[in-house]
Amino acid sequence: MADFPPVPLTLEGSSVLHQFFHFDWKSWRTVPAPEQERMAADCVETLRRLEGEDAQAGSGQSSAAPARTALYSQLGHKGDLILVHFRDSLEALNQVELELAQSPLYDYLEQRHSYVSVVELGLYESTRKTYEAAAAKGFEPHSEEWNAEVAGSLKRAGEAMAPRLFPTIPGTKYLCFYPMDRKRGEQVNWYTVPFAERQRMMHEHGLIGRRYGGEVKQIISGSIGMDDWEWGVDLFAEDPVIFKKLIYEMRFDEVSAVYALFGQFFIGVRLPVERLSAWLAGRL
Repeated sequence: MADFPPVPLTLEGSSVLHQFFHFDWKSWRTVPAPEQERMAADCVETLRRLEGEDAQAGSGQSSAAPARTALYSQLGHKGDLILVHFRDSLEALNQVELELAQSPLYDYLEQRHSYVSVVELGLYESTRKTYEAAAAKGFEPHSEEWNAEVAGSLKRAGEAMAPRLFPTIPGTKYLCFYPMDRKRGEQVNWYTVPFAERQRMMHEHGLIGRRYGGEVKQIISGSIGMDDWEWGVDLFAEDPVIFKKLIYEMRFDEVSAVYALFGQFFIGVRLPVERLSAWLAGRL
């Protein structure tokens, strides 16, 4: 593998936007009840429309995999509400932002944080097979023939993995989101580790996640060139304690213990859109 490109192949799918809001409760309490009801109803209508939007077909995307929006009541001082949006493009995400800004209730929301990314599947295993197959045919790396071989492999993989590339937001009760990087320091630098070593470590890392597959739905999104960190991680589960167990175990794994940096963690409870009015009245 020493003569092969060091960059693993990836597949990209849905564009993703996370929004984290503080709600201005003090100002909200000064609004007359009829006006509160009107604004809440307007926002519910907007969110219902956004939640049920069908994804547009294209780029191999299945029309049966709708892009969606989900609302969460956030715990802790970092904010009050989380909105997660899956769409077919950055333009569609931008349109969601603009539509939300037209809601009168938006005047009482202060966006404290956001995160932009795209669903990503890393292909360490198939990258090696693809590169070796291209080399066996005598193709030089990055030659026209090499690139065609790689493109064909990615096309086949993308078709097979379309449901994972264009997922719906799981309907589980709890969400945990956090961004992360791979270390690029002078002494420890993930990007200078030989490909075969990175492949081995990622394989072992993935085995841990697969053991939790029945309890946690994990969606990884890439954000290099899009946001401040390299990846965003969404975990969805019915039991929030499983987040702690999974992440704790993974930190003993070499990939995380040696090469990972983690950002802030955000946790929320799923808030069905039709329950927004109750939430605004202080009832979860």
